[in-house]
Amino acid sequence: MTDLIRSACLVSYPEIARSVGLDPMRMLADAGIDHRALGSSDAKVSAGALRRLLEDSAKAAKIEDFGLRLAETRTLSVLGPIGLLLREESTVRAAVTSLIRYIPLHNEALSVRLEERDGDAIMSAEIRARRPVPSRQGTELTVGVFYRVLRSLIGPQWRPLVCFSHEAPLRRETYRRLFGETVEFGHEFNGIVCPAHDLDRAIPTADPDLARYARQHLEALLVRPNARMSDKVRELVSLQLATGRCTVDLIARQLDVNRRGLHRKLAEEDETFSGIVDAVRAEIVSRALPNPERKLSTLADMAGFSSLSAFSRWFRDRYDTTPTAWRRDAQALPHVSEAG
Repeated sequence: MTDLIRSACLVSYPEIARSVGLDPMRMLADAGIDHRALGSSDAKVSAGALRRLLEDSAKAAKIEDFGLRLAETRTLSVLGPIGLLLREESTVRAAVTSLIRYIPLHNEALSVRLEERDGDAIMSAEIRARRPVPSRQGTELTVGVFYRVLRSLIGPQWRPLVCFSHEAPLRRETYRRLFGETVEFGHEFNGIVCPAHDLDRAIPTADPDLARYARQHLEALLVRPNARMSDKVRELVSLQLATGRCTVDLIARQLDVNRRGLHRKLAEEDETFSGIVDAVRAEIVSRALPNPERKLSTLADMAGFSSLSAFSRWFRDRYDTTPTAWRRDAQALPHVSEAG
């Protein structure tokens, strides 16, 4: 499984990590997540790497509720354009239906279901993984976010039953603060149970025109999902190339496949890892090289080269000229904007 998640999932992670005595940058690095993902809500990171980050953070801090502490900071905005649509839907039921349909655009590893029986509405969440891995923190973050999202639509008086399949924690202060007393453990699913008629409540902020616009945008994204392995590799390489640690083994681990499996899947798409890295480097160079204020040594770092000489050799092999000569020619011809 090669699922990605929007980097909005990392909102407030540094603050929560520091509050429990952790070094957030070191924890991110150990999980294989580039710290630059903190600066963009729409970059993509590995869902598997996020699960490791949350579990490792909880273990290192010796607390059971790390994921839930993150959930306490979440608002509708964490879902990006999905959150905008939910706020503009006419009823809570319509909002939940849209959440179920579009959540893969936010988190490809997450499956959400709505079932109604005996007058109750049951919204359950399942985090998919290629193999059994600890997911308590990710589960509590997910359910906590859904709870806060729905409560923001229904009102502060709403207190549904919150269910977790894992065992109860030793300390429940955070659970009571977020959910009140209506939280239970040891259930057969993770999710929220409430009277079905709660879903029929109107959303005061609803705007049909804005909802229509947001839905059209999300539908356009849905019909061209980022499902190809090469696309996911390209996103991760683009984000991490400047670290100098962007190896095929690291990318494979972030995508929950082994090195051989990654090469095989890329070959099925007529791609190679080295070819993708080369193409990303070319994109970086084409954008940055024309700027005379950009030092070549800085550009070499941006493109993931260990030295300026290595960058220069790569550039000459690819473009049959030197970076300095190309820049000089580009300045002489202002219409030239791309290397090669």
